[in-house]
Amino acid sequence: MRNNNADRSWVSGAIQTIEADFNRSSDTHLLRVPIPGAPNVALYLKDESTHPTGSLKHRLARSLFLYGLCNGWIGPSTPIIEASSGSTAVSEAYFAQMLGLRFIAVMPRSTSPEKIAQIAFYGGESHFVDSPAEVYDESMRLADQLGGHYMDQFTFAERATDWRGNNNIAESIFNQMAQEEHPVPDWIVIGAGTGGTSATLGRYIRFRRLPTKLCLADPEASVFHRHFVDRTVCHSSEPQSFIEGIGRARCEPSFIPELIDAAIAVPDAASLAAARVLSKRIGRSCGGSTGTNMWVAAGLISEMVERGAEGSVTTLLCDSGERYRSTLLNPDWLEGRGIDTAREEAAIERFFDHGRLSLPAK
Repeated sequence: MRNNNADRSWVSGAIQTIEADFNRSSDTHLLRVPIPGAPNVALYLKDESTHPTGSLKHRLARSLFLYGLCNGWIGPSTPIIEASSGSTAVSEAYFAQMLGLRFIAVMPRSTSPEKIAQIAFYGGESHFVDSPAEVYDESMRLADQLGGHYMDQFTFAERATDWRGNNNIAESIFNQMAQEEHPVPDWIVIGAGTGGTSATLGRYIRFRRLPTKLCLADPEASVFHRHFVDRTVCHSSEPQSFIEGIGRARCEPSFIPELIDAAIAVPDAASLAAARVLSKRIGRSCGGSTGTNMWVAAGLISEMVERGAEGSVTTLLCDSGERYRSTLLNPDWLEGRGIDTAREEAAIERFFDHGRLSLPAK
Protein backbone atom coordinates (compact mmCIF):
# COMPACT_ATOMS: atom_id res chain seq x y z
CA MET A 1 0.00 0.00 0.00
CA ARG A 2 1.28 3.45 -0.93
CA ASN A 3 2.28 5.69 1.98
CA ASN A 4 0.89 9.19 1.45
CA ASN A 5 2.34 10.71 4.64
CA ALA A 6 5.04 12.65 2.77
CA ASP A 7 2.48 14.13 0.39
CA ARG A 8 0.13 14.90 3.29
CA SER A 9 2.88 16.81 5.04
CA TRP A 10 3.59 18.84 1.89
CA VAL A 11 -0.12 19.52 1.33
CA SER A 12 -0.46 20.75 4.90
CA GLY A 13 2.41 23.16 4.37
CA ALA A 14 1.00 24.27 1.01
CA ILE A 15 -2.39 25.09 2.53
CA GLN A 16 -0.72 27.01 5.34
CA THR A 17 1.28 28.99 2.77
CA ILE A 18 -1.87 29.96 0.88
CA GLU A 19 -3.74 30.85 4.07
CA ALA A 20 -0.83 33.01 5.24
CA ASP A 21 -0.93 34.85 1.91
CA PHE A 22 -4.66 35.43 2.40
CA ASN A 23 -4.06 36.87 5.87
CA ARG A 24 -1.50 39.29 4.45
CA SER A 25 -3.95 40.56 1.84
CA SER A 26 -6.58 42.95 3.19
CA ASP A 27 -10.07 42.82 1.72
CA THR A 28 -10.71 44.78 -1.46
CA HIS A 29 -12.35 48.20 -1.19
CA LEU A 30 -15.94 49.08 -1.95
CA LEU A 31 -16.05 52.39 -3.81
CA ARG A 32 -19.07 54.68 -4.03
CA VAL A 33 -19.30 56.22 -7.52
CA PRO A 34 -20.91 59.67 -7.64
CA ILE A 35 -23.76 60.00 -10.16
CA PRO A 36 -24.86 63.66 -10.15
CA GLY A 37 -27.88 62.83 -12.30
CA ALA A 38 -29.18 60.14 -9.93
CA PRO A 39 -28.76 61.48 -6.37
CA ASN A 40 -31.24 59.01 -4.88
CA VAL A 41 -29.59 55.87 -6.27
CA ALA A 42 -26.11 54.92 -5.06
CA LEU A 43 -23.66 53.00 -7.26
CA TYR A 44 -20.89 50.94 -5.66
CA LEU A 45 -17.88 49.23 -7.20
CA LYS A 46 -16.16 46.32 -5.48
CA ASP A 47 -12.58 47.02 -6.57
CA GLU A 48 -11.12 43.58 -7.25
CA SER A 49 -8.13 45.08 -9.07
CA THR A 50 -6.41 45.56 -5.70
CA HIS A 51 -5.81 41.84 -5.16
CA PRO A 52 -2.10 40.85 -5.25
CA THR A 53 -2.53 39.58 -8.82
CA GLY A 54 -4.75 42.46 -9.86
CA SER A 55 -8.14 40.91 -10.60
CA LEU A 56 -11.28 39.18 -9.37
CA LYS A 57 -9.73 35.88 -10.47
CA HIS A 58 -7.34 35.96 -7.50
CA ARG A 59 -10.21 34.69 -5.34
CA LEU A 60 -11.00 31.90 -7.80
CA ALA A 61 -7.38 30.80 -8.17
CA ARG A 62 -6.94 30.59 -4.40
CA SER A 63 -10.13 28.54 -4.07
CA LEU A 64 -9.15 26.20 -6.93
CA PHE A 65 -5.73 25.52 -5.42
CA LEU A 66 -7.22 24.80 -2.00
CA TYR A 67 -9.85 22.58 -3.63
CA GLY A 68 -7.22 20.65 -5.57
CA LEU A 69 -4.95 20.29 -2.54
CA CYS A 70 -7.74 19.11 -0.23
CA ASN A 71 -9.01 16.64 -2.85
CA GLY A 72 -5.58 15.06 -3.17
CA TRP A 73 -5.16 16.16 -6.79
CA ILE A 74 -2.11 18.38 -6.27
CA GLY A 75 1.15 17.12 -4.82
CA PRO A 76 4.70 18.48 -4.46
CA SER A 77 5.64 17.81 -8.10
CA THR A 78 2.30 18.16 -9.90
CA PRO A 79 2.37 20.38 -13.00
CA ILE A 80 -0.67 22.68 -13.04
CA ILE A 81 -2.47 23.26 -16.35
CA GLU A 82 -5.32 25.71 -16.91
CA ALA A 83 -7.48 26.83 -19.80
CA SER A 84 -7.65 30.60 -19.49
CA SER A 85 -7.90 33.80 -21.51
CA GLY A 86 -5.59 35.52 -19.08
CA SER A 87 -6.58 36.73 -15.61
CA THR A 88 -7.21 33.32 -14.03
CA ALA A 89 -3.90 32.15 -15.46
CA VAL A 90 -2.08 35.16 -13.97
CA SER A 91 -3.51 34.40 -10.53
CA GLU A 92 -2.88 30.66 -10.76
CA ALA A 93 0.70 31.29 -11.87
CA TYR A 94 1.14 33.37 -8.71
CA PHE A 95 -0.03 30.54 -6.44
CA ALA A 96 1.87 27.88 -8.38
CA GLN A 97 5.08 29.88 -7.98
CA MET A 98 4.34 30.25 -4.27
CA LEU A 99 4.15 26.46 -3.97
CA GLY A 100 7.08 25.73 -6.30
CA LEU A 101 4.93 24.07 -8.97
CA ARG A 102 5.19 24.26 -12.76
CA PHE A 103 2.31 26.16 -14.33
CA ILE A 104 1.12 26.16 -17.96
CA ALA A 105 -1.69 28.36 -19.27
CA VAL A 106 -3.49 27.20 -22.40
CA MET A 107 -4.91 30.29 -24.08
CA PRO A 108 -5.97 31.80 -27.41
CA ARG A 109 -3.30 33.66 -29.36
CA SER A 110 -5.47 36.79 -29.09
CA THR A 111 -4.79 37.15 -25.34
CA SER A 112 -3.36 40.57 -24.51
CA PRO A 113 0.46 40.79 -24.34
CA GLU A 114 0.20 42.40 -20.90
CA LYS A 115 -1.49 39.31 -19.45
CA ILE A 116 1.03 36.99 -21.11
CA ALA A 117 3.85 39.04 -19.59
CA GLN A 118 2.26 38.82 -16.14
CA ILE A 119 1.97 35.04 -16.38
CA ALA A 120 5.67 34.90 -17.23
CA PHE A 121 6.47 37.29 -14.36
CA TYR A 122 5.09 34.69 -11.94
CA GLY A 123 7.06 31.90 -13.60
CA GLY A 124 4.20 30.54 -15.69
CA GLU A 125 4.35 29.26 -19.26
CA SER A 126 1.92 30.15 -22.05
CA HIS A 127 0.72 27.49 -24.49
CA PHE A 128 -1.24 28.99 -27.39
CA VAL A 129 -4.10 27.66 -29.47
CA ASP A 130 -5.71 29.25 -32.52
CA SER A 131 -9.32 29.11 -31.37
CA PRO A 132 -10.82 29.68 -27.89
CA ALA A 133 -12.80 26.46 -28.39
CA GLU A 134 -9.54 24.46 -28.41
CA VAL A 135 -8.42 25.36 -24.88
CA TYR A 136 -10.38 22.60 -23.12
CA ASP A 137 -9.16 19.54 -25.04
CA GLU A 138 -5.62 20.89 -25.29
CA SER A 139 -5.48 21.43 -21.52
CA MET A 140 -6.65 17.88 -20.87
CA ARG A 141 -4.12 16.55 -23.38
CA LEU A 142 -1.25 18.44 -21.74
CA ALA A 143 -2.26 17.33 -18.25
CA ASP A 144 -2.36 13.72 -19.40
CA GLN A 145 0.96 14.00 -21.22
CA LEU A 146 2.76 15.63 -18.27
CA GLY A 147 1.06 13.73 -15.46
CA GLY A 148 -0.31 17.04 -14.25
CA HIS A 149 -3.56 18.42 -12.90
CA TYR A 150 -5.96 20.31 -15.17
CA MET A 151 -7.54 22.90 -12.86
CA ASP A 152 -10.62 23.25 -15.12
CA GLN A 153 -11.95 26.51 -13.75
CA PHE A 154 -15.02 26.21 -15.97
CA THR A 155 -16.18 23.07 -14.15
CA PHE A 156 -15.02 23.68 -10.61
CA ALA A 157 -15.51 27.43 -10.12
CA GLU A 158 -19.03 27.08 -8.72
CA ARG A 159 -18.09 24.41 -6.18
CA ALA A 160 -14.59 25.42 -5.03
CA THR A 161 -15.81 28.50 -3.10
CA ASP A 162 -17.74 28.32 0.18
CA TRP A 163 -20.85 30.24 -0.92
CA ARG A 164 -22.33 30.38 2.61
CA GLY A 165 -19.68 32.82 3.81
CA ASN A 166 -16.03 32.49 4.90
CA ASN A 167 -15.31 36.00 3.55
CA ASN A 168 -16.32 35.15 0.00
CA ILE A 169 -17.05 38.07 -2.32
CA ALA A 170 -20.78 38.05 -1.50
CA GLU A 171 -20.31 38.18 2.27
CA SER A 172 -17.65 40.86 1.82
CA ILE A 173 -19.97 43.06 -0.27
CA PHE A 174 -22.86 42.89 2.17
CA ASN A 175 -20.61 43.45 5.21
CA GLN A 176 -19.10 46.54 3.57
CA MET A 177 -22.55 47.83 2.60
CA ALA A 178 -23.90 47.51 6.15
CA GLN A 179 -23.42 51.16 7.16
CA GLU A 180 -24.62 52.67 3.86
CA GLU A 181 -27.91 54.50 3.42
CA HIS A 182 -29.26 51.63 1.31
CA PRO A 183 -27.31 48.65 2.71
CA VAL A 184 -29.12 45.94 0.75
CA PRO A 185 -28.61 46.57 -2.98
CA ASP A 186 -31.61 46.45 -5.27
CA TRP A 187 -29.32 44.86 -7.86
CA ILE A 188 -25.89 43.29 -8.03
CA VAL A 189 -24.52 43.31 -11.58
CA ILE A 190 -22.07 40.57 -12.50
CA GLY A 191 -20.45 39.23 -15.65
CA ALA A 192 -19.79 35.53 -16.14
CA GLY A 193 -16.73 33.78 -17.51
CA THR A 194 -16.91 30.52 -15.62
CA GLY A 195 -20.09 31.44 -13.76
CA GLY A 196 -18.45 30.81 -10.40
CA THR A 197 -18.87 34.34 -9.03
CA SER A 198 -22.49 34.62 -10.13
CA ALA A 199 -23.17 31.24 -8.47
CA THR A 200 -21.56 32.38 -5.21
CA LEU A 201 -23.54 35.64 -5.21
CA GLY A 202 -26.83 34.02 -6.17
CA ARG A 203 -26.55 31.29 -3.55
CA TYR A 204 -25.50 33.69 -0.81
CA ILE A 205 -28.40 36.05 -1.57
CA ARG A 206 -30.84 33.15 -1.23
CA PHE A 207 -29.11 31.67 1.82
CA ARG A 208 -29.35 35.02 3.65
CA ARG A 209 -32.93 35.52 2.41
CA LEU A 210 -32.12 38.89 0.86
CA PRO A 211 -34.35 40.70 -1.67
CA THR A 212 -31.38 41.69 -3.87
CA LYS A 213 -31.66 40.66 -7.51
CA LEU A 214 -28.74 39.43 -9.61
CA CYS A 215 -28.32 40.76 -13.15
CA LEU A 216 -25.97 39.15 -15.66
CA ALA A 217 -23.97 41.60 -17.80
CA ASP A 218 -22.97 39.60 -20.85
CA PRO A 219 -21.07 40.44 -24.05
CA GLU A 220 -23.37 40.40 -27.07
CA ALA A 221 -21.48 37.48 -28.64
CA SER A 222 -21.77 35.27 -25.54
CA VAL A 223 -24.12 32.32 -25.15
CA PHE A 224 -24.95 32.92 -21.48
CA HIS A 225 -27.74 35.50 -21.98
CA ARG A 226 -29.20 33.32 -24.75
CA HIS A 227 -29.15 30.26 -22.49
CA PHE A 228 -30.84 32.27 -19.73
CA VAL A 229 -33.81 32.90 -22.06
CA ASP A 230 -33.85 29.45 -23.69
CA ARG A 231 -32.15 26.54 -21.90
CA THR A 232 -31.86 24.58 -25.14
CA VAL A 233 -29.39 27.15 -26.50
CA CYS A 234 -25.96 26.02 -25.30
CA HIS A 235 -23.61 27.43 -27.95
CA SER A 236 -23.14 30.72 -29.77
CA SER A 237 -21.72 30.99 -33.26
CA GLU A 238 -21.34 34.78 -33.08
CA PRO A 239 -17.89 36.28 -33.78
CA GLN A 240 -15.73 36.33 -30.66
CA SER A 241 -16.15 39.30 -28.32
CA PHE A 242 -13.17 41.58 -27.70
CA ILE A 243 -14.04 41.66 -23.98
CA GLU A 244 -11.72 39.22 -22.20
CA GLY A 245 -12.62 37.28 -19.09
CA ILE A 246 -16.42 37.20 -19.47
CA GLY A 247 -18.79 35.68 -22.00
CA ARG A 248 -18.31 32.28 -23.59
CA ALA A 249 -19.27 30.57 -26.82
CA ARG A 250 -20.44 27.49 -24.93
CA CYS A 251 -22.37 27.12 -21.66
CA GLU A 252 -19.84 26.27 -18.97
CA PRO A 253 -20.67 23.70 -16.28
CA SER A 254 -20.29 26.31 -13.51
CA PHE A 255 -22.84 28.69 -15.00
CA ILE A 256 -26.17 28.26 -13.17
CA PRO A 257 -28.89 30.32 -14.88
CA GLU A 258 -31.46 29.59 -12.16
CA LEU A 259 -29.51 31.95 -9.87
CA ILE A 260 -29.84 34.88 -12.30
CA ASP A 261 -32.82 37.25 -12.17
CA ALA A 262 -32.13 39.14 -15.42
CA ALA A 263 -29.60 39.01 -18.25
CA ILE A 264 -28.61 41.92 -20.50
CA ALA A 265 -26.46 41.65 -23.63
CA VAL A 266 -23.93 44.45 -24.17
CA PRO A 267 -22.20 45.32 -27.47
CA ASP A 268 -18.42 45.57 -27.25
CA ALA A 269 -18.47 49.27 -28.16
CA ALA A 270 -20.76 49.99 -25.19
CA SER A 271 -18.50 48.01 -22.82
CA LEU A 272 -15.40 49.86 -23.97
CA ALA A 273 -17.11 53.25 -23.87
CA ALA A 274 -18.35 52.66 -20.33
CA ALA A 275 -14.89 51.50 -19.22
CA ARG A 276 -13.29 54.66 -20.66
CA VAL A 277 -15.81 57.05 -19.11
CA LEU A 278 -15.83 55.28 -15.75
CA SER A 279 -12.02 55.35 -15.64
CA LYS A 280 -12.09 59.14 -16.04
CA ARG A 281 -14.87 59.57 -13.50
CA ILE A 282 -13.19 57.59 -10.69
CA GLY A 283 -9.53 58.17 -11.55
CA ARG A 284 -8.79 54.44 -11.88
CA SER A 285 -8.13 52.50 -15.05
CA CYS A 286 -10.86 49.92 -15.75
CA GLY A 287 -10.82 46.91 -18.08
CA GLY A 288 -13.47 45.94 -20.63
CA SER A 289 -15.44 43.59 -18.39
CA THR A 290 -15.85 46.39 -15.84
CA GLY A 291 -17.26 48.48 -18.68
CA THR A 292 -19.78 45.73 -19.43
CA ASN A 293 -20.88 45.79 -15.79
CA MET A 294 -21.05 49.60 -15.80
CA TRP A 295 -23.23 49.76 -18.90
CA VAL A 296 -25.77 47.36 -17.39
CA ALA A 297 -25.67 49.08 -13.99
CA ALA A 298 -26.35 52.40 -15.76
CA GLY A 299 -29.39 50.90 -17.45
CA LEU A 300 -30.78 49.56 -14.17
CA ILE A 301 -30.18 52.86 -12.37
CA SER A 302 -31.84 54.72 -15.25
CA GLU A 303 -34.94 52.55 -14.79
CA MET A 304 -34.94 53.26 -11.04
CA VAL A 305 -34.69 57.00 -11.69
CA GLU A 306 -37.62 56.77 -14.14
CA ARG A 307 -39.73 55.12 -11.43
CA GLY A 308 -38.66 57.63 -8.79
CA ALA A 309 -37.12 54.82 -6.75
CA GLU A 310 -34.37 55.14 -4.15
CA GLY A 311 -31.80 52.44 -3.47
CA SER A 312 -28.42 51.09 -4.48
CA VAL A 313 -26.75 49.04 -7.19
CA THR A 314 -23.45 47.22 -6.73
CA THR A 315 -21.08 45.81 -9.33
CA LEU A 316 -17.42 44.86 -9.75
CA LEU A 317 -14.29 46.58 -10.97
CA CYS A 318 -12.88 43.30 -12.24
CA ASP A 319 -9.35 44.31 -13.24
CA SER A 320 -7.25 47.26 -14.32
CA GLY A 321 -7.31 48.64 -17.83
CA GLU A 322 -3.52 48.58 -17.74
CA ARG A 323 -3.77 44.94 -18.76
CA TYR A 324 -5.26 46.07 -22.08
CA ARG A 325 -3.05 49.06 -22.83
CA SER A 326 -1.94 47.62 -26.19
CA THR A 327 -5.39 46.36 -27.20
CA LEU A 328 -8.69 47.68 -25.84
CA LEU A 329 -7.21 51.00 -24.71
CA ASN A 330 -5.21 51.54 -27.89
CA PRO A 331 -7.10 53.79 -30.37
CA ASP A 332 -5.15 52.35 -33.32
CA TRP A 333 -6.04 48.80 -32.26
CA LEU A 334 -9.73 49.73 -32.03
CA GLU A 335 -9.70 51.55 -35.36
CA GLY A 336 -8.11 48.55 -37.03
CA ARG A 337 -11.08 46.46 -35.90
CA GLY A 338 -13.71 48.99 -36.87
CA ILE A 339 -14.75 49.85 -33.31
CA ASP A 340 -15.98 53.41 -32.73
CA THR A 341 -17.11 54.19 -29.19
CA ALA A 342 -17.95 57.91 -29.59
CA ARG A 343 -21.75 57.50 -29.56
CA GLU A 344 -21.69 55.16 -26.57
CA GLU A 345 -19.24 57.36 -24.66
CA ALA A 346 -21.57 60.34 -25.12
CA ALA A 347 -24.47 58.22 -23.84
CA ILE A 348 -22.69 57.12 -20.67
CA GLU A 349 -21.50 60.68 -19.99
CA ARG A 350 -25.13 61.84 -20.23
CA PHE A 351 -26.10 59.07 -17.82
CA PHE A 352 -23.69 60.34 -15.18
CA ASP A 353 -24.88 63.92 -15.65
CA HIS A 354 -28.62 63.32 -16.01
CA GLY A 355 -29.35 59.83 -14.67
CA ARG A 356 -30.72 58.48 -17.97
CA LEU A 357 -29.05 55.99 -20.31
CA SER A 358 -30.19 56.23 -23.92
CA LEU A 359 -28.49 55.93 -27.27
CA PRO A 360 -29.38 58.38 -30.02
CA ALA A 361 -30.15 56.91 -33.43
CA LYS A 362 -27.14 56.38 -35.67
